Amino acid sequence: MEKLEKTNLKELENKLSKGKYVLFFTADWCPDCRFIKPAMSEIEEEYSEFDFIKIDRDENIELCDEMSIMGIPSFVVFKNGQEVSRFVNKERKTKQEVEKFLDSVK
Repeated sequence: MEKLEKTNLKELENKLSKGKYVLFFTADWCPDCRFIKPAMSEIEEEYSEFDFIKIDRDENIELCDEMSIMGIPSFVVFKNGQEVSRFVNKERKTKQEVEKFLDSVK
């Protein structure tokens, strides 16, 4: 999974202009992020049509603000530069919930 360096929304949208992406917003201190992290490699394998990008919330606090990412872990799907869906809340997410979300946006 690619780790995104500090960026802003305009630069991110340029990066995502072609292709299908899943943005995984996380932070090292977040217990719910640590809960889902072990499943992420399996999820990434199962949904290989997407490029997965890990975004550290603390390094990209302005980006999270621009995108209204209030809770982590959060998942945002982009296709050809456009946001198509998001799974964003303050709840712990299971592997099955993430897979159901990704199935809904294939």
